[in-house]
Amino acid sequence: MKKSYEQFIARQELLKKQYDDTYYQKQHQRGKLTARERILLLFDEGTFEETDAYAPPATASFGKTVKAFGDGVITGFGKVNGRLVYAYSQDFNVLGGSLGATHAAKIAKIQGMALKTGSPMVGLIDSGGARIQEGISSLDGYASIFRQNILSSGVIPQISVIMGPAAGGAVYSPALTDFIFMTADTSYMFVTGPNVVKEVLNETVSTEDLGGASVHATKSGVADFVYSDDENTLLGVKKLLSYLPSNNLENPPLTEPAIPTREDEQLRNIVPEDPDKPYNVKDIVSLIVDNGNFLEVSENHAANIFTAFARIDGQVVGIVANQPKVMAGTLDTHSSVKGARFINICDAFNIPIVTLVDVPGFLPGTDQEHEGIIRHGAKLLYAYTYATVPKITVILRKAYGGAYIVMNSKGIGGDFSFAWPTAEIAVMGPDGAIAILYRKELSEAEDPVILKKELTDKYREEVTNPYIADEKGYIDEVIDPALTKQKIASSLKALQRKIELRPKRKHGNLPL
Repeated sequence: MKKSYEQFIARQELLKKQYDDTYYQKQHQRGKLTARERILLLFDEGTFEETDAYAPPATASFGKTVKAFGDGVITGFGKVNGRLVYAYSQDFNVLGGSLGATHAAKIAKIQGMALKTGSPMVGLIDSGGARIQEGISSLDGYASIFRQNILSSGVIPQISVIMGPAAGGAVYSPALTDFIFMTADTSYMFVTGPNVVKEVLNETVSTEDLGGASVHATKSGVADFVYSDDENTLLGVKKLLSYLPSNNLENPPLTEPAIPTREDEQLRNIVPEDPDKPYNVKDIVSLIVDNGNFLEVSENHAANIFTAFARIDGQVVGIVANQPKVMAGTLDTHSSVKGARFINICDAFNIPIVTLVDVPGFLPGTDQEHEGIIRHGAKLLYAYTYATVPKITVILRKAYGGAYIVMNSKGIGGDFSFAWPTAEIAVMGPDGAIAILYRKELSEAEDPVILKKELTDKYREEVTNPYIADEKGYIDEVIDPALTKQKIASSLKALQRKIELRPKRKHGNLPL
């Protein structure tokens, strides 16, 4: 057996020689970790098991191939936060991380293993795109990856981590996953690069301005999370995984409540007396979640709606909240899509949804109408109504018109609906309502200002008053703000065994 063992050792040594000092220096000079360093940082120490480490590059009919084991991608599995996770990490030092037939086959294989075992799938992407010299084999490789993404959608969490280039057709695999991370300054995504833009449109644009992390975190909304470097990005991935179940048949991981549920008098003083004065809804969120900790999703995109994962008494929840600090918390096209996507993810992975409402309505104007606020707003309505997880609503202040309905009202299937004494629930705000209902009286009044104030006060008392909604059963209770966390926690316990069936169908017709 000695000769066979010597051959085995020699083969291992050949693999190690690929990763000499020069290999590490190339990537470090770019401000990035190597593919292997990223994998080892992601997984719990000593748990990663590599698969297909010795796979050779496919034979190309044109151009040159590099004799490198693994064909430019590391694949395998291990533990993250003590739970099984599958991953691949593209190696930019091997043919620019380009995707050829063998490279693609390794990724598709590990995706299939993740799906079969009901485990999260993480892709660490750093690739120049399709390997030109392999032609259609490379394109077919991407197709096999996309298919696996779609088959896994809603079954296992899929996370894409852009840690370098992702261009052309390569961007559609991340787009099909649940979450996208990007690293500032070293990652970018676009379908057509700056050179094509210059040639076709005669427009000069930098890689960063076209598809950098800042663009996708703010304007396009493609990126859910952006971190400063590789290390912090991977720590962010691990944090996100701590909130997610391994698959759609499991519940998110429970933790011991950090502090006992208690009354918090600070909540009574956050919403201003003046209904038109803004405040930061995050101040409320931090007081009702365990330890004040939450992981905000898409923080810098459509900031008029807040979405985050958190824990309440140790149970993972998804929080959706209007943000009065931004655009008065109105709903527009971008916030509707952002909220709907987050709700869909929560519903797919058994995460209860807590909704905090302070919404004066949908944003009016020709821009919004022309951008499709009707169909985009319908996405949010559809997502809330379709979701079968526990759904709890707390109306903090304004809840007007169609926006009230859309934000998880009981009429569309909300399970528990509470309101603070500051809540105003009506077809429209007092100023607009009085202007329409008493147009003639105001125009003929000796002092229209005084009359308008009197009518407005009366409208608030007789129409928007939350106790009216309580008495009619449209909400379950007007609550003391200080007891908000306690009410949510008890509601979550009451809904633990919730089962909600839907009519049998292939799928609904989503308002895309």
